[in-house]
Amino acid sequence: MARRPKRSHNGGPPLDDYKGPPWGKGDPYIFLAWQAAHAKAWKAPSREVMLMRMDKAERLGLTYEEYTLEILERGRHLREEDIERISAIKAARKRRRVRHLD
Repeated sequence: MARRPKRSHNGGPPLDDYKGPPWGKGDPYIFLAWQAAHAKAWKAPSREVMLMRMDKAERLGLTYEEYTLEILERGRHLREEDIERISAIKAARKRRRVRHLD
């Protein structure tokens, strides 16, 4: 019987410097399903949609990836009124940048 991942685990591949197969110690089928879902979610949208997202992201001070990830994760487009959420995204960006420098 396969072990279920922890509640907070998304079933994705290991992100550390793992030397084994890309699916880690888990089920290869789950890895392949996760990989396909990731590719589908990040499939390039139409040129018009991409330009619209880039423009909105720039106006909010976010990157295209940050803005698009917000749409994919929460299902909503950010607006200027979403000051708290935008600040949280920017703060997370700074924390990631600091960890990269360590």
